[in-house]
Amino acid sequence: MAHPYRLYGVPHSLFTGIARSYLRTQSLPYIEVPTRDPAYAARIMPVTQRAIIPVLEAPDGEIVQDSLDIIDHFESQGVAYSAYPESPLQRILAIIIQYYGCQAMLPHAMHYRWSYRDRQEAFLGDAFASGSGADMAGKIMGRMNSYLPQLGVTEQTIPAIERSFEDLLDALNTHFADHPYLFGGRPSIGDFGLIGPMFAHLGRDPVPAGIMKTRAPKVFRWVERMMAPGLDTPEFPGYGTDFLPDDQIPETLEPLFQHIASDIFPMLTDKLAALDALIAEHNPPDGQPVAPKPHQRYVGLAKTQFRGIPVQVGIQPYMLYILRRADEALAESSEEQQARVRSELSARGLDAALPGNRGYSVDRRNQIEVWSRSS
Repeated sequence: MAHPYRLYGVPHSLFTGIARSYLRTQSLPYIEVPTRDPAYAARIMPVTQRAIIPVLEAPDGEIVQDSLDIIDHFESQGVAYSAYPESPLQRILAIIIQYYGCQAMLPHAMHYRWSYRDRQEAFLGDAFASGSGADMAGKIMGRMNSYLPQLGVTEQTIPAIERSFEDLLDALNTHFADHPYLFGGRPSIGDFGLIGPMFAHLGRDPVPAGIMKTRAPKVFRWVERMMAPGLDTPEFPGYGTDFLPDDQIPETLEPLFQHIASDIFPMLTDKLAALDALIAEHNPPDGQPVAPKPHQRYVGLAKTQFRGIPVQVGIQPYMLYILRRADEALAESSEEQQARVRSELSARGLDAALPGNRGYSVDRRNQIEVWSRSS
């Protein structure tokens, strides 16, 4: 291709890692461009209205911001290996895993990157300088470091966050001994949600990567697989490239679902309740940006718990942008399928992960997250 896709991002970015993984596993031609490239300021920021990554620039000039939108951009055109299972239970569970990976694992990713900064300074300094230039690296690192409290990373929660990471590794290591991806022979949207933190932070930064390699080598191999061109599955000859048939859920995934349920609740329900209160108080019209400024991702704080430990965390409306897809998948199913899916979710303690009809949602229009009042 004379003019391949351009992916604006950096190797150490969680959300860039999601988009990069998708482009690679689909064997889509692209080049990755750092944000210090002059084209980013000249062509990208006037459209996105903020300094944000990842951003995809198509050969025809179309600009797509956000890893989920980049995936959906290609899914709508048809790809070799769709990331969305057609069967409802697999699809909805994959979306819940996606939410867990790119939202609920932000504390894990940021804790291991910044709480161990003294042991990783040379690696991190080199990474941030290569992406943003030496002059900006220190400022960006300091700003990222400052996000820990609003993510719920405190002296009290750190031991629980580290146990959570180890529990996750153990659950996934067992599964990836038998299956190349979460739901079969190709990566799902759940795999792409997990790969963000599991590659960019936890699979590259020296401290967590060392833990992953020694405690869960099958997980590290999955990380390699997710970042390779095509479907890199030599350990699974004859496995095939499809999702498992008949909406089947591998038994080896059940510990992962138990783990996710223990980690995301009650934090998710408390965040949703806080959003409900925000909407009731301000009653924003359809299309109003979720935050006063385009670069702001948080709209307040919620008092909640993580594994029984009291904590106060920031609220990102973006979580609704992800989880609404699970509601939509359920709504598109037959009544019989809906009853079965709800029963299966309830049995796994994940039924409350679907936001349901709250009278509002979050959409993206003109590259900005806005309130949607149509659902």
